[in-house]
Amino acid sequence: MIHKLKLAIIGGTGKSGKYVVETLLKQGFNLRLLLRNPQNFWVNSPLIEIVKGDARDSEAVRTLVDGCGAVISTVGQPRGEKSIFSQATTNVLNAMSQFGVERYIVTTGLNVDTPSDQKGPKTEMATDWMKSNYPETTRDKQVEFEILSKSDVNWTLVRLPLIEQTDERRGAIVSLNDCPGDKISSTDLAHFLMEQLSDKTYSRKSPFIANA
Repeated sequence: MIHKLKLAIIGGTGKSGKYVVETLLKQGFNLRLLLRNPQNFWVNSPLIEIVKGDARDSEAVRTLVDGCGAVISTVGQPRGEKSIFSQATTNVLNAMSQFGVERYIVTTGLNVDTPSDQKGPKTEMATDWMKSNYPETTRDKQVEFEILSKSDVNWTLVRLPLIEQTDERRGAIVSLNDCPGDKISSTDLAHFLMEQLSDKTYSRKSPFIANA
C-alpha cells in the first residue's frame, strides 16, 4: 500500500515543508529527511530517519534516496547563496535513476513558464516582478523545469503563489494554465503533495495550486 512507502523529504523544515512532514506522519508514512542542521530539528518520531547534508551535495542526496519509494521536495533558497534549484533536482534525478525510484514531487514558484500556460494579467505581473527582482533564482527554476521535462521520471512540479502558514484547510483549486488565486494554505498544499503519491492526474505536468 502507498502508506508503506518510505519517502525521501527535502526541505522538511521550511514554511511549507514542516506541514508536509506533519501531514505525512499523521498518515503513518516512514520518512527520511535531508537536513542541513539536524540539531535544530524539533520532531521526535520513530517514523523519521535523518540524513545530514545539503541538496547540492550529490552524495548526501544518494544516501537520502537509497531505499525510498518516492521523493518530495519543498526546498527553499538559502539566503545569500547561489541558486539551489536546478542542482538539487539534478542530484535527485541522478539518485533516482541509480536506485530505481520513479516518483518525484517538487514545488516551485508561479513564475515558471510552461508551453501550456495561459497566464492572466496578475500571474504575468508576478512573473515579471520575480524576473526583475530575483533574476538568478527565477532563471534557475526555469532550468529546473527544463531538466524535468527532458527526464524520464514521473515528476510533478507544483507551482505556488504566496504560502500562508496555517492549519486551516480552505479548499484548493488546481489549474495547468494560470494561477487561480493569490495564496495557498500550507495545510492544503501538504495534502495535495501527499495525494500526488498515488494520483496520476498531474504526472509530468506543472499544475498551479491556490485557494479561491
